[in-house]
Amino acid sequence: MNEIVALAVHDLERKDGIYQIKAATKTLPVTDTTQRVVDELNNLYNRRASKSYGKFTASEGYPTQEQIRDYIGDPEKDFLRLTTRMMETLRQQAQARTASTGGHVLFEHFRRDQKDFLLVAIVSDKLSAILKAQDEMEDVKHLDLEGFRFAGRINLTAWAAGAERYISFLKGKGDVSEYFRLFLGCDSVVEARVDTSNLVTALKDFVTAEKMSEKDGNEFLARAKAICERSSNKREELEFEALANELLPNNPKRLTDHLGDTDRALSDRFVPDKRSLASLVRFKGGTKQWKVEFDRDAVSSRAVIYDPEANTITLTGLPDDLISQLQAEGLGHG
Repeated sequence: MNEIVALAVHDLERKDGIYQIKAATKTLPVTDTTQRVVDELNNLYNRRASKSYGKFTASEGYPTQEQIRDYIGDPEKDFLRLTTRMMETLRQQAQARTASTGGHVLFEHFRRDQKDFLLVAIVSDKLSAILKAQDEMEDVKHLDLEGFRFAGRINLTAWAAGAERYISFLKGKGDVSEYFRLFLGCDSVVEARVDTSNLVTALKDFVTAEKMSEKDGNEFLARAKAICERSSNKREELEFEALANELLPNNPKRLTDHLGDTDRALSDRFVPDKRSLASLVRFKGGTKQWKVEFDRDAVSSRAVIYDPEANTITLTGLPDDLISQLQAEGLGHG
């Protein structure tokens, strides 16, 4: 449940190449309608796979960080003042790059799971029609929530706690979303090993969520490893959309929605860390006295037998050289 703390909508208009702000005079009240819009927009944003993650830049000339800091420290929490100031920053960045046609700029301060977030999204109108009577239709405009291309979210709680990555934003293709990243004042933070480990976890979770059979799950993860290794070997960035199209060609959206979940903080387009991919198809563990490592296929073929009730693993088909070593030491006779 998204608890709305404050909500405001301003307009960024472009006319003859000049960007202008049509500022709101008051914040929006919390109603069933605004709650539905906030919930739907956050749900859509969460499912977008093409996101990047980072933090506020330390460079000069990016005022958004200080504007938000002022708002947080303001006892009156003047959200209209904050969003009006941020609109001027957005206008300047848009004007410098003429990258957007503008639109309605939604600012949402909301709380979920005891964490505070600020989401900014640019949404356009969409023309549709209503049936007034059996023989009469009328044009009507509504917010095209599904069509937004520019959006970013700041985890205010994580920022205050000193997290390394607390900002996410839609990457888009080419440099089209660059002005929005600069408006946020965000530096992308790419950590190949961490991002790869998070991707591995997400893919395993997907197998579980889809209730794949052991055989199908093993094949899915093996193909995922091969695709990721191909990107790693070529030093090419892995795109989630391309990954999903190859892994799940009949329904790639199921996978992109899963990978795009903002709570996973998965950065799209990074070069996978090859060493971190091994756990897609391999288990390993040990104690001070022993170590073991085996592929998933070994469990399926019963070469390795796992008994969850007894909490034991039985290895079968031991190699001759290992048997010879044990026999030479006279081990295994009690």
